[in-house]
Amino acid sequence: MVKFFKSVVEEMRLVTWPTAKQNRRDTAIVIVTSILFAAYLGLLDLLFTNITQIVM
Repeated sequence: MVKFFKSVVEEMRLVTWPTAKQNRRDTAIVIVTSILFAAYLGLLDLLFTNITQIVM
């Protein structure tokens, strides 16, 4: 078990961590993309709801 945790620590030292600027940019991309997909799916839901109400 100790060997496992030592190897984890060694691997974590090799990781290249993103900068704060990269984190902010990537977070903004995720938020904007999520909002756009939510709006797209909301519009599709509205469209299909109206279509089903017209047909019925």
